[in-house]
Parts: sequence; structure tokens; C-alpha cells
Amino acid sequence: MIQVHGLGKRYGSREIFADLSFTVPEGGSLCLLGHSGCGKSTLLHILAGLDRLYSGEAAVSAAAGFSYVLQNYGLFPWKNVAENVGLPLRLRGVARPVRREAVARMLAELGLNGLERSYPSRLSGGQKQRVAIGRALITDPDVLLLDEPFSSLDAITREHLQNLLPALRRHRRFTTVLATHSIEEAVFLGRNILVLGGSPTHITAAFDNPGCGTPDYRSSDEFFRLSREVRAALQASAPAFEENSPC
Repeated sequence: MIQVHGLGKRYGSREIFADLSFTVPEGGSLCLLGHSGCGKSTLLHILAGLDRLYSGEAAVSAAAGFSYVLQNYGLFPWKNVAENVGLPLRLRGVARPVRREAVARMLAELGLNGLERSYPSRLSGGQKQRVAIGRALITDPDVLLLDEPFSSLDAITREHLQNLLPALRRHRRFTTVLATHSIEEAVFLGRNILVLGGSPTHITAAFDNPGCGTPDYRSSDEFFRLSREVRAALQASAPAFEENSPC
């Protein structure tokens, strides 16, 4: 479904990636972990086709449709919930009755019934994120890219949406690539986990995680064992603090 091979990326004289290679199979779930500035968002932009100035290969299957969930929701404040969710269908020219029915089904699936006419300014963070996910899924994509989608939410709301994502993925059978700073989030959601680090950025560690996404996984010994291993790998890949740092 996704093939990255020998990926290189520069901003002027600064080399961001060097020879980055990985694959994500159809229906897979990949989590990207790394320190701030290592290029996780840049990598998602490349996969989404929003950045074409790179070397090497970064390809999503030609037959695949994809959607992108941004960290800041990306909702239009002048559109209500139903209009935000239905916007991709409207841009595709889908007839209004069909669009209205699809939006109603999506809002029901995400527990947003009754909020159809509400505007983003009246929604909680969790509600806004569910609207953003609904807008991404309304076209039934094959690939869902997510850039730290739950980072600004409180712990309980974040956990609720983390539980929701695997259920949606199993039901709708899409492939997921998620960038996150949270070790626990990566271990819960990622069938495969890549730790990015170094300068230029490269893959410093990779983990297979077959138990991810099940409701009781967070309380399992395997979850805590893998979390410790991923934490150690992330710490080893992080840039060192300056010796004269006030910290």
C-alpha cells in the first residue's frame, strides 16, 4: 500500500532525511515516533503528495485514496458540523440527498448526533477531533494519515479516541500512518512502530506489535514491556542537551 525507499529531503543546506526506507502493507497501522523537528510532519506531507521536492521513492498505491487528519483539526469555523464533515463529498459533486445521508451515518458512527448544526467554536476538543476524523473518513479512504491528532486533548478524551481509531480501522479496513510524540499512544495504536532520530533523520529502531489496538492491551505485560523498549530507543535517538543548558 505504501512504499518508501531511499527517501531524501533537504531544506536548503539542511538535510532532513537520508536514505529512509519502509513499507506499510494494506490494512497496516504504522506509528512514527521521534523528537520535535525530526521530520515526522514533513514525511506525512510527502506521503500525502503535498511536498514533491525530495529524492528517492515515496509512493502510495496508485489505486488508493487517502485522507489527512491535521493536528489543529483544520475545521472551517464558518461551517457547521454537518457542512464540515460533508465538504469532501460536496467538492466531489455528490448530490445533496446522498451527501446528507452519508453525513448522518458518519455522525452516528462517531457519536455526534445532535450536533449537526453546531459550529466548531461551540464544540469541545474531542468533538472537534471526531468531526475532523469524520470528514477524513466520509470518502471511505484506503489510507488515513494522522499528524499528532490527539495531542491537545485531555487524558480521558484522548484515550477514548485512541480506542475509537482501531475500531474504525477494523470496520472500514483502511491503512494508517500516525505521527505522535506519545510512546504509549504509539504502542497502543501501531502494528509497527518506527523510531526516527539522528541528523539527518533515519530509522533508529523498529518494533513489531501484534497485540496493538485491543481494549485490554493497555493493562497487559506486553504493553508495558514494549513501552519500556520503545522509550529506551527514543531516549537513545534524542539529541543531547547542551552541557551549559539551564535545565
